[in-house]
Amino acid sequence: MLLPQEEPKRAQDRTHRLQGALDQTHKLGWTLERICGLDQTLNSLASTSAKKRRITQRIVALAVEHQFVTPLTAMLVEGEDDGKAERLIADSPRDSKHGCCSATTTISGPPPVQQLVYSNPPWVQPTPAPTPKEAAGVHESIIPGHITTVDSDPHFIIYLPESKMDVCFNIDSKPGHILNLISDPGTGVTINGQLVGAKKMKNNKINTYFGTISIYSKTDGVQVIVGTNRIDLMEGKNNHSFSWGATAELALKRMRVTIVKGEHVTVSIDGKISVMVLLHRVWKKHPVQVDFLGIYMSNDNKYSTQVHGLIGQFAQEPKVKVYGVHEGANPKKKEATMEVKGNKLAVTRGWQKDYRRDKKRGSDVYCWFIHNNGKGFIDGSYTSYILPQLDSFLTAL
Repeated sequence: MLLPQEEPKRAQDRTHRLQGALDQTHKLGWTLERICGLDQTLNSLASTSAKKRRITQRIVALAVEHQFVTPLTAMLVEGEDDGKAERLIADSPRDSKHGCCSATTTISGPPPVQQLVYSNPPWVQPTPAPTPKEAAGVHESIIPGHITTVDSDPHFIIYLPESKMDVCFNIDSKPGHILNLISDPGTGVTINGQLVGAKKMKNNKINTYFGTISIYSKTDGVQVIVGTNRIDLMEGKNNHSFSWGATAELALKRMRVTIVKGEHVTVSIDGKISVMVLLHRVWKKHPVQVDFLGIYMSNDNKYSTQVHGLIGQFAQEPKVKVYGVHEGANPKKKEATMEVKGNKLAVTRGWQKDYRRDKKRGSDVYCWFIHNNGKGFIDGSYTSYILPQLDSFLTAL
């Protein structure tokens, strides 16, 4: 393609000058966007499809050489060759010295096409089409049936399958505190949540919610940090961020991460531990409330015998006995006595919300409520579960 009112020789000379500029991009510290912009300009001036292909190959080689692609990313260059769509994919370098390719190809000459064309990296999975319910904004959780959950400010619901009952308690802590939910040295997995406070006090109290959830597998050296603004996937020095604005499915070592646009993130570890983090959005100008997260865990999760944490300790179900049910101060809520872990606790019959299928209204889960931050039902005090970092494991209580 010639520029308007330019003779063929003049256009060809200009193309050569632009191609020379390509060799200098690494000296200028250009960004990927500027390099791709140069690619479009060069291709518009190239007189033959072969020249266009060589230019695009060198663009891809630059991306690999200067590590625009990482073990968690790939670059796709799309274009046309004689009217036919053409794609080149550059994935993560296999050799830190030689870029993506086994040969010692340098940027000074056009590398062979076969060295730069790859199938999709192994962590890229096809995104399934949304179901009718998903399209309507209602998602069937991949974690079905009875679950253990923490949602709202924050309300814990612990399902005890042997007793066939749900037990609830709240934790009233401070914004910024990191609470341990699962700490399992045996499987190398720890799950922690960091609290965020409401915008202002209500009834002389600051409500707290989970603003960040971390799922860390020490065995794999992989950490997934789910926040209300983004999802971070980290493996050593290789970090990658995803927004809530798109659906994606990723696989890294034993971990599979599924992001459903604007709804939830599901993390599965070796097919044995499944966790779903649910996103709650509120009106940005709400005077009190903030965006927050809920966390839902399968009761079929397979932990080791060393597991503990505010949730993990109940993987080995304690014996629970409830008796003396009677009318309470609130006629809608019965009261009773619960015997658990050698303690006798005054409990109240109430309900909490499960938001897996309906984030606006939720469904009621009837449970026996433990007062005073779960005292007597959890081991020790809730303050023993406050940790210094998102990837920390719980020490002995």
